[in-house]
Amino acid sequence: MTFFKQLSLQINYVFKSLFFLQYIPHAFFYSLKRDRLQRQYLPDPSANPVIQPGKLLQAQAIDRGAYFYFKQAELEISFLTADLVRVNWFPDLPPLPYAVVDRNWETVETTLSEIGNGWAIASDALSVTVGIDGSLKFCDRTGQILRIELPPQRQGEKWVHRSQLRSEERIYGLGERASSLNLRATKDELQKPKTYQMWNRDPGGRYAPGTDPIYICIPVYLGLHDRGSYLIFYENSFRAEFTFADMAIANFAGGSLRYYMTIGEPSQLSDRYTQLTGRAPLPPRWALGYHQSRWGYRTEANVRQEVKAFQTYNLPLSAVHLDIDCQVGHRAFTIDPKRFPKIDSFTQELAETGVRLIAINNPGIKFSRKSNLFLEGQVLNGFCTYPTGELAIASVWAGAMAFPDFTNPKVRAWWSRQYAYLLDVGVAGFWHDMNEPAAFVSWGDPSLPQVAQHCLEGRGGDHREAHNVYGLLEAEAAYESIRQYRPQQRPFIVSRSGWAGLQRYAWTWTGDTISTWEALRQTVATVVGLGLSGIPYTGPDIGGFQGNPSAELYLRWFQMATFLMFCRTHSSTSVAPRTPWTYGEPYLSIVRSFLQLRYRLMPYFYTIAWEVTQKGYPPVRPLFWGDRRDRSLWDIEDAFYLGDALLVCPVVQEKEQSRSLYLPQGYWYNFWNDTAIEGGKTIELDSPLEQIPLLVKAGSILPMEEDRQLILHLYPPMKKAEGATTNSQFTIDAIATLREHNSQLTHHTLHPTPYTLYTDAGDGYGESRRDRFTLTQYEDSLELTWEQQGNYDFPYQSVQLHVHGVSLQQAWVDDRETPVQGQQLQCHFFHRVRFRCD
Repeated sequence: MTFFKQLSLQINYVFKSLFFLQYIPHAFFYSLKRDRLQRQYLPDPSANPVIQPGKLLQAQAIDRGAYFYFKQAELEISFLTADLVRVNWFPDLPPLPYAVVDRNWETVETTLSEIGNGWAIASDALSVTVGIDGSLKFCDRTGQILRIELPPQRQGEKWVHRSQLRSEERIYGLGERASSLNLRATKDELQKPKTYQMWNRDPGGRYAPGTDPIYICIPVYLGLHDRGSYLIFYENSFRAEFTFADMAIANFAGGSLRYYMTIGEPSQLSDRYTQLTGRAPLPPRWALGYHQSRWGYRTEANVRQEVKAFQTYNLPLSAVHLDIDCQVGHRAFTIDPKRFPKIDSFTQELAETGVRLIAINNPGIKFSRKSNLFLEGQVLNGFCTYPTGELAIASVWAGAMAFPDFTNPKVRAWWSRQYAYLLDVGVAGFWHDMNEPAAFVSWGDPSLPQVAQHCLEGRGGDHREAHNVYGLLEAEAAYESIRQYRPQQRPFIVSRSGWAGLQRYAWTWTGDTISTWEALRQTVATVVGLGLSGIPYTGPDIGGFQGNPSAELYLRWFQMATFLMFCRTHSSTSVAPRTPWTYGEPYLSIVRSFLQLRYRLMPYFYTIAWEVTQKGYPPVRPLFWGDRRDRSLWDIEDAFYLGDALLVCPVVQEKEQSRSLYLPQGYWYNFWNDTAIEGGKTIELDSPLEQIPLLVKAGSILPMEEDRQLILHLYPPMKKAEGATTNSQFTIDAIATLREHNSQLTHHTLHPTPYTLYTDAGDGYGESRRDRFTLTQYEDSLELTWEQQGNYDFPYQSVQLHVHGVSLQQAWVDDRETPVQGQQLQCHFFHRVRFRCD
């Protein structure tokens, strides 16, 4: 970095520091007032005795399950499906249905029987044994015990829920965590295990690995051990603490002890959880492209210059995000007309080049009678208040702010209307920031006081219950606004905060990470953990938000983000501007190649997005996803699956030119050179600066597109034959030898591999099509069949088949011999293609 550039950054830092000084006085007095009111109004739970259920007195069969009467509590167990139960302890404060979608569950037959010192309620997939003391035991259909719970404890409004953990058990989830992927304490940590806070929090403009909590806390986790896997979701938005040591302990400050438990493979758990809390809708196709952002654009001219540079450098771009510096005094729902004088024509100009404009919005409304928005909110009685009835005013970017109460349906409807004029001028989507909600404080929790009052759908309550759902309900209001004002377009919303069910309305990103190698590595665990918590669309600020990454760090971050669903560069106003061309060559050319690869893979990304709507599977998956029985996969947090076909191995250490990985069982192809690799062992993978290890699962069909041509990359299945080599990597000749061994076993050497490609117009709610391709391997040939379904016209002019790993000799398209060119075959529609291979 040059002397003048360093000097410029130092001057910028000084000015930004002076800018923040203006918030200090109000933050100080707000913190004092918050603490005083909380001491005055918050209940003291320690004044109450600890109560357990006591002795089980009676059990009674009910529709879907059973009801149990204890001396000091009652318990309802309901089977929503054969493998999903709802457990509800009473007395309780019933949760508001913010997370769980309305669903008419099919009837489940259950049996209630008395056994020993308790009762068992069972379906044909899952049984729950209720002990005489209120303990619960969950078993699968074979009788394997998957989870054992101790009797719950209640103290005033608090609930404490405990369950035993097996020695090998791993825990994943809890929403967004800057932690290891496995949340279970290690042996060295058992004496003082980490406590995970269930309280959405702005960490203050930057955070490092280990920071807890951060923006999206969801009380859901997946347990994995040798006997199976299960998922628990607590329908309780109150502040809570979770620890995982010898026991899993959930400690809720209030609310109900209502939770859902389901068993099965990890894929089944995601399916059930998103069936319960809702599945993410299909996004507009452009949203899966590359997004560029920076806190510091300020003017239309600067944004135009940035977009022009992308064209100059031949870099594809789908969206530009405007930060708060583009607003009028950082106020909600504004774009400064002095600095964006022709915003409607500007958004049209961008759209003609395939670029959408995304506007930021914070939830606070400036506390000023000169603000019509503030006056409207007052007329609605739509702002959060103290218990005294006084408005809860706190400082954020625009100064003193009032906070809309999104738990009031009238406020959500009013808030929805505010998006309309920005939609009218062509804004394509919205970025919700500071919506934990965040507030500037001198100490303590940077949010509204816990005693702040909320409507909570007319029932009434305080911020302890409303805090974690605040960002979720803001996202709902925005989603409904776009659906109303642009009914022919799919909403695009990115929300920093949220809760269970956020996936129904918005994407998210990993927030204000620091620019370090450790933070890059952390991103994998954070994104995978979010996916296991039901949030499928997320990604980091490439390069980190706070700091100036080296060229190598930015490149490695970009290479990883290429294979995440949300791909965006963004950075703080106090750091140097960051773009794909910032670091010159060779970094620009490498970034360009990865960016172009992402756009070629768009059919694959889009089909994964469609699968999310159908099954709820996270697009970015842990390596144990396909084989939970292999313990060696349980703790891998520096690699991930993207869909079923791709295994991505980011480089997360400086100057690393190769990296090791324990590879899942089966066979894999190196994406870059077609080398075949055997799994089930630790291997070393080359990772020169221009590449990261990228593997394709044998038997996969990987769709790409280029120049209106669909390219199907076919990766034939492989199967280890008796006496075959055990080396981890194979040449083409070795693969052929392996196939010769396989051909002696059976005519159909391997099972057919189906793949469904989803296509539609890329936006809206019109016709779609599903093209089902099935790849089958025979003794000396491959066969690909194609079945078409749906009314949407095939969008490609031609089809190219590219076969990997074997040598093509001949091809027949619907029984007509067709010439091959090397490993490729050009064709159009077909029912069956057969290849003869060596």
